[in-house]
Amino acid sequence: MAQPLMPHATASWLVDNTALSFEQIAEFCGLHILEIQAIADDTAATKLTGRDPVRAHELTMEEIEKGQADPDYRLKMSKGPEQVRRTKGPRYTPVSKRQDKPDGIAWIIRNHPEISDGAIGKLIGTTRNTIAAIRERSHWNIANITPKDPVTLGLTTQRELDAAVAKAAKAAGLEAPVDTRLEGDREALIEQLRAEREAASRDVEAAGDDVGFVDPFKR
Repeated sequence: MAQPLMPHATASWLVDNTALSFEQIAEFCGLHILEIQAIADDTAATKLTGRDPVRAHELTMEEIEKGQADPDYRLKMSKGPEQVRRTKGPRYTPVSKRQDKPDGIAWIIRNHPEISDGAIGKLIGTTRNTIAAIRERSHWNIANITPKDPVTLGLTTQRELDAAVAKAAKAAGLEAPVDTRLEGDREALIEQLRAEREAASRDVEAAGDDVGFVDPFKR
């Protein structure tokens, strides 16, 4: 399912401006429901500027009204000019996070051995050779690789990881595990979201200073 260009900012706007359920917003934005809860409860001084999906041509008011009238209704993405879909090539990972890839790969190998190297490659955006080297402990930096949750590292989303685990479990004839890692960890999630929002705000302000741009969504 297609997702908004800026899911967290879109979720923030939907929380503030509609009566949609957290489940509907999470589904539409491709986020975990605890992230929506954190956005709704967050009282940080620096808040993520909401992004109106109607003005961005990603959602219509008719869709919002349908969702508000029926909590079980799943919002449908509009085909807007800003919606760009990646069709080919490896997953792009910011330079600042690339050094974390080996840790994320090691975590998946240790915790979900049922996931194939090909699936790990698509999930993390890496090569089979790198995965094999970590699996066989022949990686040049193996002594410094520490298994860490790739979702926490920002290398993938919880939804994508859950989907990969479920698909691999089904192929192996296993029962997909129930992820309870986020239970009771709301505070940590809120702190992570605050850091992301502050970074996003700084980027927007820096871009505005460079080109004299005024963010139309900043309130």
